[in-house]
Amino acid sequence: MYDAILAARFDEVRTMLPRTCPPAPLEACAALTAAALWWQIQLNPNSRALDEQLEAASRAAFDAAGRWTEREPRRAEAWFYAAGSLAPLVQWRVLRGQRLSAAREGKTIKSALERALELDPTLEDAHFGIGLYHYYADVVPAGFKLIRWLFLLPGGDRRLGLSEMLQARQRGVLLRGEIDFQLHYLYLWYEHQPDRALELLRGLDEVYPSNPVFLQRIAEVQHEYLHDHEGSAATWERLLARERDGVTINPRRALAQLQLGAELEHVGQRERAIAAYTAATALASHDDVDDVRSRAREALKRVDQSRK
Repeated sequence: MYDAILAARFDEVRTMLPRTCPPAPLEACAALTAAALWWQIQLNPNSRALDEQLEAASRAAFDAAGRWTEREPRRAEAWFYAAGSLAPLVQWRVLRGQRLSAAREGKTIKSALERALELDPTLEDAHFGIGLYHYYADVVPAGFKLIRWLFLLPGGDRRLGLSEMLQARQRGVLLRGEIDFQLHYLYLWYEHQPDRALELLRGLDEVYPSNPVFLQRIAEVQHEYLHDHEGSAATWERLLARERDGVTINPRRALAQLQLGAELEHVGQRERAIAAYTAATALASHDDVDDVRSRAREALKRVDQSRK
């Protein structure tokens, strides 16, 4: 089921859920429903069309899992899914800048996962969420650490957190793809290992080529961290080709054309850049949450002026 989510096959996920729960616990599918909504949001993060749905789904899943922990307080699985139901909500809050709420709910996730491991030490996937909390609690800016102290949020340990996540990656059975995606950000932002981040992203893209997020992130890393504009342009072109071939559905196709144009312009391929910018303008959606239309028009003006 989680593989279908990471592959962005959301229609398939909706079909699978009624067949999965039961026999799997209904609370597990409620958590997976929230996870699927979060990955849909990641396909088009500037759109808020699914925000209320995600928040409601995650809350409902957490409430259901909470009732499960009350019925069976010594059931490790119940605590694990209680944590899992909140994880998409926390990531969404970070995306929307609600960092204090994210920290509070992160503490709840950490506590639930620690309880799950107390009850079942073989539940290796639980180390991922604990490690993620330990890592970020250590690397957050000093101002946020003061807020953390005021609200009695537990401190962090960067090295321990990374070790815990890598342990979950090696020994866990459920979250390998999710772990790799989260780790790639850490390798970029804090570990200064862009090559390692690219390795993880390329592995994800190989397994889940129908999810455009992974290839898009590769193109962005090539541009921002490696300054490989030709490589980035080639990656954007590959992403667009996949949609034409029916491999993926990319709601940010207009943005992909815009970014392709920028990379082509950077390496001096102005005519191809103009074609990409023109395509971006044509493909921009009505709401245009990425502001592609105006950005492409400004780019076209810039290229036109540079030719005079």
